[in-house]
Amino acid sequence: MTVPAADRCLTPQGFWRAIERRGVAPAQVLRRAGLPASLHRNEAGYVTTAQLFAIWKAVAALAGDPALGIALAEAPEPDRPKPALIAAFYAATYRDALTLLAGTRKYGSCFQLRFDEQDGQFAIAKDWPFATEPEPALSADAGFAALLALGRKGTGQRITPIRMEFQHTDPKSDAHRAFFDCPILYGRPRNRLILRVADVDLGFPGHNPELFGILAPALTQTPRIFDAMSIGERVKDALRSGLAEGRPAIGRVAQALAMSERTLQRRIAEEGTSFRALLLEARQELGHRLLADPAIGIDRAAALLGYRNTSAFHRAFREWEGITPGAWKMGTRRT
Repeated sequence: MTVPAADRCLTPQGFWRAIERRGVAPAQVLRRAGLPASLHRNEAGYVTTAQLFAIWKAVAALAGDPALGIALAEAPEPDRPKPALIAAFYAATYRDALTLLAGTRKYGSCFQLRFDEQDGQFAIAKDWPFATEPEPALSADAGFAALLALGRKGTGQRITPIRMEFQHTDPKSDAHRAFFDCPILYGRPRNRLILRVADVDLGFPGHNPELFGILAPALTQTPRIFDAMSIGERVKDALRSGLAEGRPAIGRVAQALAMSERTLQRRIAEEGTSFRALLLEARQELGHRLLADPAIGIDRAAALLGYRNTSAFHRAFREWEGITPGAWKMGTRRT
């Protein structure tokens, strides 16, 4: 399946796992959307805007639950959060987190977040430059609910919007009213979340400038910046941004770096290293930084590094350092 370079959106593995947990079979969704039934198994599952909209419509038809978009935003995967959200939670303020997400390139280029600030109001809209129809209701619900959930979790406060505007019709859903907790207008010209500027400028207590500096660049850097880096550093940058989603495949990293898997393997070999070695280095470097943070527990560090359980992380860390993660963490606290 060929996807034009400019019009592409990633359908993350976490999306498919989330709808499957709610009784919606990915293969059925894809067949109904007119797409290959095995697309959900592709770690680099990029689709066009039209195809993405077809997927959301199929999910809506099969689920039969108008509140599913809200549910997906309220209960994301706890053990495998998106790299962009991981980085966002380390931002200094809600505004900084939103700005990071607006500049993220990891999940494709088929939409952009737009901000409009005036008279004490901060409006967030999502533009779809390649769309020929309005964004499906479930997609709009999930996207804007996730942005509001980010602010509430990041600040530790239940931020209440001024209002929410949707293009779609009123789903008559108590879940929408309870979640947004503000006036909701339907049938509007575009989807918009209207916040107070004072709320957008609230700080994130979990702000960690060092970790933010590590994780954010890989989500926003342009090819020109990457070109100045060695291929090994570029690979590790891509790996660090995706470790929480599981063990990254070389094919997925190659696609993120806009090259074929064969070309990536050749260029890695030219630098005298291997993909496996770079993955190990990326995990070690990020692992040390995570464990050095008193606010991050060992279980959480294991999840952020892509390990399926803490025991696997313990075994790997002992091979790196000769001691357990707990002992290493205690040692950093004493220094």
